[in-house]
Amino acid sequence: MTEIGDFEALRRAMAENSGQPEGPARNARAEQLLVEAERLNIPLAVIEALGHQLKVYNYSSEKGKMFVPFARLLRMWDERPGDFDEYETHSLHWVFKWVTSGMLDQPHVPLASVEKWLGEMEHRYRLAGHSERAVRSAEFSVAAHVGDVPRAERAFAAWLAADRDSMADCHACELHGQGWWQAERGRDAEALELWAPVLEGEYTCAHEPHTVLASSLLPLLRLDRPEEARAHHLRGFRLVRAMESMRGAYADHVEFCALTGNEARGLELLAERPAYFTDDGHPRSRLEFLSVVALLMERLSARGLGGRPVPGPAGRAWTADELAAHAREEALALAAWFDERNGTSYVSERTRARMAQEPLVERLPLGVRTARPATPAVPPPASWEPPSAADPGAVEADLPTLLAEARRLSDALQPHAMEAWAAVARAAEGVALEARDRAEIADHEAMALGPEGAGKFERAAELYAEAGDPGEALAARTRAAYVRALAGDVDAALTAVAEPYDLVLALYADGGTEMPQAAGVLMGRARILMRRVQAVGEPDAAEPTDTAEAAAVLSEAEAAVRELLALVDGRAGDDVRLAARVAEGHAMLAELAVRSGDAQAGAELFARAAAEFTEAGLPWFAVEYEARLAGLAHHLGDLVEAERALRAALEHGGAFLEPVGRAQLGLQLAEVVGGRGEPGEAAEHALEAAHWADEAGEGPTLGAWARHQLGGFLVRQGRWAEAAEVLESALADLSPQTHGDGAVVQTQWWLGDCLSELGEHRASAERRLQAADIARHWPEQHDHATLAHLAGESLGQAGLPEEADRAYARAGELWRSLGNVHGLIRSLRARAWLALRAEGGVDAARELMTRAVEECADALEALDAADTADAEGERPRLVLELGHTHRQFGDLLARSAAEDADDESIQDTWEDALSQMARAVAVFVPLGEDAVHARTAAELAAGWLETDLGRPGQAAARARAVLAAYADDDPDTGDETVRARRAEAEQLIQVTTEQTG
Repeated sequence: MTEIGDFEALRRAMAENSGQPEGPARNARAEQLLVEAERLNIPLAVIEALGHQLKVYNYSSEKGKMFVPFARLLRMWDERPGDFDEYETHSLHWVFKWVTSGMLDQPHVPLASVEKWLGEMEHRYRLAGHSERAVRSAEFSVAAHVGDVPRAERAFAAWLAADRDSMADCHACELHGQGWWQAERGRDAEALELWAPVLEGEYTCAHEPHTVLASSLLPLLRLDRPEEARAHHLRGFRLVRAMESMRGAYADHVEFCALTGNEARGLELLAERPAYFTDDGHPRSRLEFLSVVALLMERLSARGLGGRPVPGPAGRAWTADELAAHAREEALALAAWFDERNGTSYVSERTRARMAQEPLVERLPLGVRTARPATPAVPPPASWEPPSAADPGAVEADLPTLLAEARRLSDALQPHAMEAWAAVARAAEGVALEARDRAEIADHEAMALGPEGAGKFERAAELYAEAGDPGEALAARTRAAYVRALAGDVDAALTAVAEPYDLVLALYADGGTEMPQAAGVLMGRARILMRRVQAVGEPDAAEPTDTAEAAAVLSEAEAAVRELLALVDGRAGDDVRLAARVAEGHAMLAELAVRSGDAQAGAELFARAAAEFTEAGLPWFAVEYEARLAGLAHHLGDLVEAERALRAALEHGGAFLEPVGRAQLGLQLAEVVGGRGEPGEAAEHALEAAHWADEAGEGPTLGAWARHQLGGFLVRQGRWAEAAEVLESALADLSPQTHGDGAVVQTQWWLGDCLSELGEHRASAERRLQAADIARHWPEQHDHATLAHLAGESLGQAGLPEEADRAYARAGELWRSLGNVHGLIRSLRARAWLALRAEGGVDAARELMTRAVEECADALEALDAADTADAEGERPRLVLELGHTHRQFGDLLARSAAEDADDESIQDTWEDALSQMARAVAVFVPLGEDAVHARTAAELAAGWLETDLGRPGQAAARARAVLAAYADDDPDTGDETVRARRAEAEQLIQVTTEQTG
């Protein structure tokens, strides 16, 4: 590293170091720069280097190092105040606040010393003529820390009453402190009201809105505003993530995760900052961090995960239980140290209260991926409990009750019927039962086995026959046939169902069985035939389906369904099972209609089936058909019906809908709602979909797609920081193989837009270039060109002009190959501006802007030669582009006039610039009202050039032309552009009047 040779080099080095990330490396460089400053033997150089040290220490985890350089600075001030310039004098008094609060954060500094420094600060501020506002703010901090509420309230009131002056903290920091106290005293709504200007961006600074966003998390949850809390977490954590000095705010985000069911996210936050466990340069923030670590670990233990590995202090492996004990012990030891210094128990009480918090929200989806699940597999949303609390020795006596309950649930087709029959089977072990009871148990055991249950169904059939119920025996045999179809052997199933079908019809005709049993056989046969329909619908590509054969299969299945409906429809009465048969029959007809090409009829029948299930009190059976209906309605262009059906499916599914089903339905609903222009609500559905996909174990697949969609909806709302967090999370799992390269490109594109809006231009360029690199392989190159162009913008804003020029040049070539003259012209203009900023780049800038004008002119000439309707429509757009190019050419020339050039050279450059502005005006005039604002802007720019050239008369004429252009606009109701143009024109006239006077 080169040695500092003079004061200016030292200042440049300090400025460069200030721009480095917070942390020990920056602090060490500041210490080295102080040594270099001392070698210069310039008092002010040492003063500035000490001030630089103070600043980097304050914004790091080594805040405790501030006191030595400050004491030295204060001694230098007392001995030779004349060595301090105005800025360093101000800085010395300013950092009194840092030192006073810094002492408070170090428990080894006696409270008496803190009070002494507070008095010293008050004395010196008074001597310097400063307001007591900063002093009272510091006094409030001392009183609040030790728990002296009356003194804190008095200091708080005095703080607000004192005048703001140059020593007062910035508005953003003051509002944070004031709001923090309101929240501390239980006045959450008042806190958020105070914080509003910071949250809305009216006031900002190096650490705001970072800390306000963190401090607002729990107040928002306590006020039942979880959506805002989620947004503040995503936005705020992004701000504090890279700032080493913000351990306290970081702890607030970990605490938020612990209290919202996001323990897994909390663990990931801990893993990102291992040094936070042990860095001891700022004991107060370490206490805050360890407190929430203990809280998070104890939340994991409460979920039965105390033995799982977790990130902790380096040097050993940790489980949640072990880290909980360690963090609690360390936190309480630090709190006791503070209390010993303060002479109170206040810090320990607050620490214990923080570690003992209960969740404020059971589940708050965040939309970001979680790599390590923090909870066991999700239990069923509701569980069935046996109706009797009999002890194990009384099982046989309780069996009738269990049987009665199981039959009740089965007859009503309730979701927990299978659980009830399993309880019956367990209770019946070793108990002698009637054949009917054993038949029903076997029947339901077979149902639980799915495709493997054929043998059990056959056994149930034998037992039903033994019990004297031939109809139910035939129904059980039919169920055995159907599960064979489920296993893939449809032909065998049709052979097996033939005899039960013939027998049950004869039996029913003779009165030997009832309608439910006959309907069961007919439904089983229809289901088997529907399986054959589905098989025909998925032909082998090597053996195309015979359409005649397919029609025959469809016809046979339809006949079977209609036979069922002819038996049951209108005769179900109060029998829920029969009502369900009717609804399912209509759903089968819907499927057949769709396969026959009649989507409209299919939609109507699915709607009817869903309604019948709901009317029968079986809404959970309607979910599948509402979902099918939604897909058909979307296909038919009926988005209103599609949205209704999706909402109904989610509502009907209720607690019984599987997580993956919730995710799929939520994503579909998000797409429909977003499509009708409601990105806010669409984002809510995509957020839920992402959560349920994660719960289903589909995070890398369905979950990634949900996060992709969620990020897009957040982008549409301009919620850039939230969108960036979500999109970065999505990219971790999105892949071209699973989700398609289009999804990857779009996600990178959106993320690039977010980062650009957040001022992270280098990162934005990286994302846009990555997306462009994928899109360059696509047959259609418009996206490739657009991304290359956007990358050029980001690279230019990131201060990388050479890279930006290459990106714009690449985009220009693509625009030319696509015949997009607008893109080509804009890329040339952008390159011209980049060239102007380069050393000696004026000639290159002129050449590029000249090429842009020529491309416009050539394109207009080609349009005029084409003389087509399309050409006529394109011409005004291209003329407007030409006008803007002349206008920018004029601006570029005006700015290219070097200050150190001779007067004649400057005059010539201004003349060239004026010529381009005049051409712009001439181009805009024929476009009339469509280009009035563009014309007046060029007219005013030309007017100012006229004044520079000493032509007040011409300048005034241009200003009057602008006023005339807006003569018909009401001066009180005109838009902002009109008012601005009028004001500038009047200002220009005033200047010309002074020139001629």
